[in-house]
Amino acid sequence: MKKKGESGSATNYISRNQALKKLQLSLPDFRRLCILKGIYPREPKNRKKVNKGSTAYKTYYYVKDIQFLAHEPVLRKFREFKIFTRKLKRAIGREEYSDADRLEENKPVYTLDHIVKERYPTFIDALRDLDDALSMVFLFSMLPQTDKISKEVVEKCRRLTVEFQHYVIASHTLKKVFVSIKGIYYQVEIQGQRVTWVVPHQFTQAQPEDVDFRIMLTFIEFYSTLIGFVNFQLYHSLNMQYPPKLLSRAQASEENNNTEAAELEAEHLAMLTGSLARNVAVETAETIEDVDEFPAEPGTEEAVAQEKARAEKAAEDSFVKLFSACRVFVSREVPRDMVTFMLRSFGADVSWCETTGVGATFSVDDETITHQIVDRPTVPNQVLSRYYIQPQWVFDSINAGQLLPINEYLPGAALPPHMSPFVEQASTRVEGVKDERMDSIVQQEKKLLKDDAKADTEDEVKKAGAKRKANEASTEKMTEEEKKLALMMLPKKKKVLYDKIMHSRKKTRAKEKRLDDKRQKIEAEKKAV
Repeated sequence: MKKKGESGSATNYISRNQALKKLQLSLPDFRRLCILKGIYPREPKNRKKVNKGSTAYKTYYYVKDIQFLAHEPVLRKFREFKIFTRKLKRAIGREEYSDADRLEENKPVYTLDHIVKERYPTFIDALRDLDDALSMVFLFSMLPQTDKISKEVVEKCRRLTVEFQHYVIASHTLKKVFVSIKGIYYQVEIQGQRVTWVVPHQFTQAQPEDVDFRIMLTFIEFYSTLIGFVNFQLYHSLNMQYPPKLLSRAQASEENNNTEAAELEAEHLAMLTGSLARNVAVETAETIEDVDEFPAEPGTEEAVAQEKARAEKAAEDSFVKLFSACRVFVSREVPRDMVTFMLRSFGADVSWCETTGVGATFSVDDETITHQIVDRPTVPNQVLSRYYIQPQWVFDSINAGQLLPINEYLPGAALPPHMSPFVEQASTRVEGVKDERMDSIVQQEKKLLKDDAKADTEDEVKKAGAKRKANEASTEKMTEEEKKLALMMLPKKKKVLYDKIMHSRKKTRAKEKRLDDKRQKIEAEKKAV
């Protein structure tokens, strides 16, 4: 005979305390291991069955997931590190410093390479999950060093972000940009996959007290390993050296390979103004792309498709070279990193004042400068041979796919609205559709809902149906598209209310239909008699 709790859903789940006892881990180490392996708590469909009749709240995991964790090599390293910590404390307590130094040298370490390969079997899988990783790494690259965040973590995140930005510049894969209160949103398209991430504004970052940085550092530990693999693969797809080296400084760094030269090389890399060195042993991708083209007969579908493909390729080529004819000087009050990244991604030459940072390629007196980006109402001593524009011109030109007129972006001018490129065109028209009409509809439907609740007799149902038909006739003036757009603009509370009203209308219509069928049946019986 089957007993309760020995089969079915009760055996598919395990509580967190049971998992800790099974794996012999502390709660922080268990959390770290779950984050690294991508295992999260699960909600049972029936808590009473899983908890043997009890309704007490517990955190549950799949039994198979815990069994999967039991064979993880990192788990063994966690146990070794626990033993190492106990021995180190004992040696320090006994003032056996030579033994403590020896233990410190043999400190157990682990790598996450096998976990990355396990969670992302193909490179496309890694690209699909790159959004959160990039956002987190860019965030930590701007945080200050504290007792919770070490200098090594910040420097590693900074290096990974610079490497990824250099790839985007070299591959011209940047598609959309948007400035919001949270930060700057970027979107790139890599091998058919769209990757979107957000970069915080360059302000002094205040670390909140209610954030558990131990958990965030565990995510950073995994994400930094993932992005390192992705950067390596992306650089080799473009035949570029990895770790990256500037084309003008590659030979010098090989001849003078010391700490000071490495730090200077990293600073110049972070400025994003130089070109990267490539592997010369392999032919570049540009020489392989030249293939014979066989034109189709005019007037056929194949010819139309070829013409369309050629037009799309020409538009894409002109888009990636949007700022190629521009030589831009960035003033000191403009956020240099984001503007340089965007302009360089579309082929522009960028520089700034040498006193604000290394990496400047030309001075403000250069007569070949075509645009100067300023963020102040007036600019003294203007040069007639260049345009003075505000930073929003760069964002709006990228999203529009063309160089916009500079009349609306002159210094001190009232800027046009900065629209999000991540919203569909149909959704942008929602702003022109006022939701007052939908509010009136909701109020009328709310009143009808009360009438329907009181409609018990057949006559009352008829009256309520007549009111509803009159209400529907009043809303027929709204087109289907306008109604759909207005619904999209409704707040969440009103949307829930509207869904309830529509559900009630369906029930009332079904009630009316039953009464009509009953009436027709009675009339048919009377005629038969």
